[in-house]
Amino acid sequence: MVDNLSQALSMVASWELLLVVLAAGVYGIFIGSIPGLTATLAAALLVPFAFFLDPLPAIASIITMSVMAIFAGDIPSALVRMPGTPASAAYVEDSYRLTQNGRGALALGVGLLASATGGIFGGLVLIFAAPQLAKVALLFTSYEYFWVAILGLTAAVIISRGSQVKGTIALLIGLFVSTIGLDISVGFPRFTFGSSDLLGGINFIPAMIGLFGLSQVLRNVISPPPAALPIRIESKGLLRNAASTLWSYKKTAVGGNVIGSAIGTLPGAGGDIAAWVAYAVTKNGSKEGKNFGRGKGHIQPIVGASSANNAGVGSAYIPTLVFGIPGDTITAILLGVLLVKGVQPGPSLFDSQAPLLYSIFIVFIAANILMIPLGYLAIRGSGMLLRVPNSVLMPIIVAFCVVGSFSINNGLLEVGIMLIFGILGYLLEQAKFPLAPVVLGLVLGPIVEKNFMQSVIKTEWDLTQFLTRPMSAALMILTIIVLLYPVLQKLIGKLLRYRKPL
Repeated sequence: MVDNLSQALSMVASWELLLVVLAAGVYGIFIGSIPGLTATLAAALLVPFAFFLDPLPAIASIITMSVMAIFAGDIPSALVRMPGTPASAAYVEDSYRLTQNGRGALALGVGLLASATGGIFGGLVLIFAAPQLAKVALLFTSYEYFWVAILGLTAAVIISRGSQVKGTIALLIGLFVSTIGLDISVGFPRFTFGSSDLLGGINFIPAMIGLFGLSQVLRNVISPPPAALPIRIESKGLLRNAASTLWSYKKTAVGGNVIGSAIGTLPGAGGDIAAWVAYAVTKNGSKEGKNFGRGKGHIQPIVGASSANNAGVGSAYIPTLVFGIPGDTITAILLGVLLVKGVQPGPSLFDSQAPLLYSIFIVFIAANILMIPLGYLAIRGSGMLLRVPNSVLMPIIVAFCVVGSFSINNGLLEVGIMLIFGILGYLLEQAKFPLAPVVLGLVLGPIVEKNFMQSVIKTEWDLTQFLTRPMSAALMILTIIVLLYPVLQKLIGKLLRYRKPL
């Protein structure tokens, strides 16, 4: 362990890596501060640059960018009532109302420190939990991996915001697209329409660039957001006042850290869902919960949800590194970059490439520490960040989308896939369909099919093995619990509501 740690420190202590981390941090702050441009979009646009970097700088750029972008989404939330990222939408009303009442600097400062401490907490969970889970994952066979992937698909629908019916339809679209290409078991072409270019299937990276990148451009062009003049933030004593306020709500912050870390470990959840869950728990557990989002705004929900969203970012790397199953859409992109770089995620990664893994852990903690000075500068210069005109920004995003898609295989097929999914993403969002289940269907579909076919072929279609193996059965029960969670939640709510007083 000592040797691995020393090698990791020497890998991290390089000028190339430090410059990449700094550049990715500034880039994440910039994208996160622009209303509507998500951290997933920022990760997708990083792909063409990541391909030209060594494995560690490529991974470090995505980690640093995602950490910064999640926090930076608070800036337009507080100043112009427009969430920069979905994770900031949970507490946008409180942030904006506090700003309207002259407390915008406090709202952003608390969000900054809560995000940094939450990210460090999530990073520590990643450091201590991932190796232990990897030891368990070494015992997994195709039966267990099948149920882990099914759990990810189920969680993607159940915990996605909005209609679960629409979430299921979006998931089915992703699963259908994942079947295009050669059949995994018999090698028979499916849905290729005679095209040899489609025999390799649909690469999910250009699909994600289209879903989250080009679709955003289409939305901005067809329905441009209303222009709003940001309010000036007074930054004097910002960090000192924020630290004092965060300490007074330390129990809320710890609760947000725990919630975010727990939610983040679920495949397909991530920081966005963690922020909404933490907001709901904070509201229900606070004596002043009825005042959240009203009147002059309240600082407590910002503490809880900001702590949770960045904690969720860290723990989302656990299923990605341990099982090779993305924890959210950002880690889905990271998964593609890892595979291109010849790094195979899974339990064997903890033995075969331990120095690289320790380097990832160090980068994650360092990125959250770096968030404090960069975030402080971003708050001070928030007015300039929000004044970048769409006429300049949108063409740049389109160019990155095209270059990023083309660079995957140096072919026009990926550019065409990106265009198709860009239009599909726009239409789905107009109809209020979530996009995350589409991505999870694309990524997890082949994993489900591969492990299912391997299992039934080696047992001559004896399906009882999925139920009788201890770990397989435990994962199946967990999947059923997640699937029935909405029903159980309603039943428990009714019982508590109609319970007679003693």
